Amino acid sequence: MFLAWIGGTSALAFLLFAYDKFQSTRSGRRVSEFELCLVAALGGWPGGFLGMLVFRHKTAKLGFKIKFAAALLVWGGLIYARSKWR
Repeated sequence: MFLAWIGGTSALAFLLFAYDKFQSTRSGRRVSEFELCLVAALGGWPGGFLGMLVFRHKTAKLGFKIKFAAALLVWGGLIYARSKWR
């Protein structure tokens, strides 16, 4: 169940980065940085990181990278808590 959660939220994060990048080129409705970081913190950090690399999206924004690093700490906490909860 836990791996399915991580996989699902990672896929969602990856798709959100793809959608946001697409919308940024068309001046459309964007995904907020808060939403991107929230999904990453709740389990989608690997997919979000992959999305950043593949789409070269949000990689130049230092403020976002700091927020995304904070999401990594939360994500790591989830992994740690899961290992102790077993």
